[in-house]
Amino acid sequence: MLTAAQRLRRSNDFAAAVRGGRRAGRGAVVVHLTLPPTPEPTATTSPEPARASGTETISVPTRAGFVVSKAVGPAVVRNKVRRRLRHLVRERLAALPEGSTLVVRALPAAAEATYLRLGADLDAAITAARAPRGRRSR
Repeated sequence: MLTAAQRLRRSNDFAAAVRGGRRAGRGAVVVHLTLPPTPEPTATTSPEPARASGTETISVPTRAGFVVSKAVGPAVVRNKVRRRLRHLVRERLAALPEGSTLVVRALPAAAEATYLRLGADLDAAITAARAPRGRRSR
């Protein structure tokens, strides 16, 4: 089970991850991944210690949310898919950078997918979402 700090609950959080994150679909799932901004190194150095300046780093947990629509199936099937995805994501959250937001959307094919296939699709989608974007040639 994911801890309360690791779960997305508000629709604003889901919308921010879907709109601002990278999307990758593989098999039975679509993943929206928002990575934390990388801190830019500061060129100016201060003679004062970092603690005195008041810039403390706050640990932000990696968070995950799930979208399983009625297109997947009746409530029993949707809940089964959600439980499987939640368990699979829990094992993979530690591999994501701290402060990341992950939204996993189940496609209708997830209803018949095995646990192993869901895991493989999830791994492939997360890998694709983490890969740097290349320029497309037209």
